[in-house]
Amino acid sequence: MIVLYLLVPLAIVLAAVGVTAFLWAVRNGQFDDVETPALRVLIDEENEPHPTPQR
Repeated sequence: MIVLYLLVPLAIVLAAVGVTAFLWAVRNGQFDDVETPALRVLIDEENEPHPTPQR
């Protein structure tokens, strides 16, 4: 029973952090375009040079 005094507030704090992170992402436009990243795989980009790895 004592452990509930720790786990219930911890669960509430973690839920609040999750909701805050979600609201921050929505307000900053993270979910504005959800279709283009999936279609980007289908675009053929042969004309663009490949980046060379830097050491």
